[in-house]
Amino acid sequence: MAYDFDKIARDYDRMNHLMTAGLDRWWRLYGTRAACPRNLRKQDACVPTENKVLDVACGTGDMCLLLAKRGFAVTGVDLSEEMLAIARQKTALSNFQLSTFNFQLGDAEHLPFEDASFDAVTCAFGVRNFVHLEQGLGEMLRVLKPGGRMVILELATPDSALVRPLYNIYTRRIIPWLGQRLAGSREAYTYLPQSIERFPKGEAFLERLRNSGFKIHDCRHRRLTFGVCRLYVVCKNEEAAG
Repeated sequence: MAYDFDKIARDYDRMNHLMTAGLDRWWRLYGTRAACPRNLRKQDACVPTENKVLDVACGTGDMCLLLAKRGFAVTGVDLSEEMLAIARQKTALSNFQLSTFNFQLGDAEHLPFEDASFDAVTCAFGVRNFVHLEQGLGEMLRVLKPGGRMVILELATPDSALVRPLYNIYTRRIIPWLGQRLAGSREAYTYLPQSIERFPKGEAFLERLRNSGFKIHDCRHRRLTFGVCRLYVVCKNEEAAG
């Protein structure tokens, strides 16, 4: 069962930046670049387009803001109303028009959108919280237009035998301690490393995507920061109808 993120919404951003030494910002930037059409991928400034993106498990909206900078009209979905409230506050204070963003309370496993509604679908550090992984992945692919790109960022245990022991000490001991001290919730930050360890990574995760029942191609992943974060990119076939 996924953790109730309403309880930690207020401290969520601070803990993310602290736990990753700010690397989560760079990982998201990498993900938003991968979601862009090829002709816009190298541009950092906002280039208005008609492309629509759905950010699943959008949390406090950090990924949404970066996607808007890339020129997307952004829809964000999350199960936590407290997270969405913070996302709305952030976007209201940004330089973007409010019409650029649409935030909705919703379940990733039952997305409230029609088939083929979005040019791109993203999810940053959320898929490991899906109760039924295949159902959530299938829904993300269902609402993606044929020819569209799905981009997923997810945390993972590193492959390196040298890095893994240090990683385990950090995630199993230090992060729960920080969670108790700074966010008042050891439980949430004990759940974090446990959920990472249970989640399939690399080719194992891509195989789950290939078994989604949707016609997809160009499935690939990339290790970021010694494999602590993984970037997954999948393209939906032009002729795919589901």
